[in-house]
Amino acid sequence: MTPKTANRFVRCSCGRLHWGALGAAGLLLCDPARGVLLQRRAWWVHNGSTWALPGGALEIGETVREAAAREAWEEADVPSSAFRATSAFVLDHGAWQYTTVLGVTGSDLEARVANEESAELRWIPPGEVPDLKLHRDFAEVWPTLRAQLGRELVLVVDAANVMGSRPDGWWRDRRGAAERLRDQLAGLAVEGLDDAVTGIGAGPQWRWWPRVVLVVEGKARGVSTIPGVDVVSADTDGDSKIVEVTADARTRTTDHVVVATADRELRGRVSALGAGVLGPGALLRELS
Repeated sequence: MTPKTANRFVRCSCGRLHWGALGAAGLLLCDPARGVLLQRRAWWVHNGSTWALPGGALEIGETVREAAAREAWEEADVPSSAFRATSAFVLDHGAWQYTTVLGVTGSDLEARVANEESAELRWIPPGEVPDLKLHRDFAEVWPTLRAQLGRELVLVVDAANVMGSRPDGWWRDRRGAAERLRDQLAGLAVEGLDDAVTGIGAGPQWRWWPRVVLVVEGKARGVSTIPGVDVVSADTDGDSKIVEVTADARTRTTDHVVVATADRELRGRVSALGAGVLGPGALLRELS
């Protein structure tokens, strides 16, 4: 890609100039112990000397998640293996969009100024962020972003119930059907879910990359975990194991926990724990 394509300014309907003909993305990293990682922009760049996020223009064929990770590496020396992307918020100007990818990391991450576009990198406690001279667009969305800092979507899937909702021959090979469902869920962990599907209610600008827990039972026990999907086998009662997994996820009260099942009694039990529920049909539509 050349600067004549994506790496240029565009003027959108708001009357402002924005960088990135295909839009732009940045990474908002949260470490519970240190706060959020912010970048003070070099004086000579657009909106220079203000505080915002490592970020930049999307390249051709690049997802917002890939763009945010690349920019964090190029500007702050943050490898993609050092954090987990949890959600994304889109600031939509019509002709131009900026996507903030939110991620969580640990205290062992050592970010540093990696190119000339950054003047400084600093971990800032969330309560102190408004005291800084912020980039105008970042200042506008900061209150919305702060509400979801460090919050993940944990999607607990009732394998038996979801498999039983589609006539694909699962009764002939329950283990194989569970493995197929697991593999589809791994794709969902990468593609993500719109906020409206999850029922979280954060708003239509949000998308979530879930941490998926697939609970299996009976002849499906022993299905292995794969990247993106943790598989938990119930020794006896699958519903009780789902409630146990949900209760454990809810110990981090900041996380959003959603259980995919159509079982009425189970839905009531997990709802009593503060979890949301998602019907198998809605989940399968996302997997198709």
